[in-house]
Amino acid sequence: MEKITTLFLDVGGVLGTNGWDHNSRGLAARQFGLDYAEMDQRHKMTFNSYEEGKLTLDAYLDRVICYRARSFSREEFRSFMFAQSKPDPEMLRLIADLKQRYSLKVIITSNEGRELVLHRIPLFGLDKLADFFVFSCFIHVRKPDASFYRMALDLAQVPPEQVVYLDDREMFVEVARSFGIHGIWQTSIDMTRAALNDVGLSSNASPLPSATGMAL
Repeated sequence: MEKITTLFLDVGGVLGTNGWDHNSRGLAARQFGLDYAEMDQRHKMTFNSYEEGKLTLDAYLDRVICYRARSFSREEFRSFMFAQSKPDPEMLRLIADLKQRYSLKVIITSNEGRELVLHRIPLFGLDKLADFFVFSCFIHVRKPDASFYRMALDLAQVPPEQVVYLDDREMFVEVARSFGIHGIWQTSIDMTRAALNDVGLSSNASPLPSATGMAL
């Protein structure tokens, strides 16, 4: 096996929480008194365009939330959306350690909308971790479109055999593997550590202690 030189990393479900998934939308529906089924239907007809950079967040909200008078402001809802983003310190520390130990190139490859991206990059410290970003809102293509992976490889200028790709969506990993990329489906940090070790990337970063003093 060729030496691994590059990591392609998803954000939501890998380096932290998802930006705006069904759990967050369900919580929003309860908190703001919204009809979840109606909101979810409108979301599904609109969100892909937002993640592809074809809509602003305000335009998304106009279609999904603010198409009628509400008892809350647009800014209150935006703030709620941003507050759903939580970094995963242990994963971020693991990737930072691997990057330093093996002089890896780190590329963020994620489906994200622009305003959420601009919030999450500094919140997660991705500006310090990544060499560059391949976000769907920047390139106007979403995973699992094959052209997303092809563009990431072209921009990175690295053979697929030298790339490890982490994602929490199994199908996205399967598509990456069809290019010859080493795909890891992340279901837990322990399984990810083991899978990375199998491709020659072992880390000295120990698990972070929990509030009870036990390792996470």
